[in-house]
Amino acid sequence: MAVAVSCRTPAGRAWRSYLAARGRQVLRALALSRRELSLSLVGDAEMRDLNRRYRGRDRATDVLSFALDEGDAAAGTPPLPRAPLGDVVISIETAARQARAARAALAACLDALLIHGVLHLIGYDHEISPGEARRMARRAGEVRRALAAAPAPPRARAARARAARAR
Repeated sequence: MAVAVSCRTPAGRAWRSYLAARGRQVLRALALSRRELSLSLVGDAEMRDLNRRYRGRDRATDVLSFALDEGDAAAGTPPLPRAPLGDVVISIETAARQARAARAALAACLDALLIHGVLHLIGYDHEISPGEARRMARRAGEVRRALAAAPAPPRARAARARAARAR
């Protein structure tokens, strides 16, 4: 399984290897380990532009997903086994603000946004109905529990160790 991470903002560089590892864990948890994922870390200005261009909303957002499903669902043709799922774009600036507001670790916020974005790539959409929002939230919880049971990527281990020493 391949996870390609691009950083289009300096603030994202420190998170590149962490998110590549987490992306592989998310794909594994969703039984998508043979699929490919592209992940981009951007700033608020670029995210606002993307959100305006593709969703008609003139503001930055935390995560956007762009599916690249090569299968034809209507004809029942599955995508190729190694086909790319699509692109998940995360605003590192918005994620950092959300983490501070929630008094949570940025790693936890990035995990949640990554999971949310990947779930959108495979067809979950919380904006369709309250029932679909609950279904997506349940699946996100399952993936979060799988990540909690998996070895944490190096950056998360170091952050936890620093937090423990600070106590």
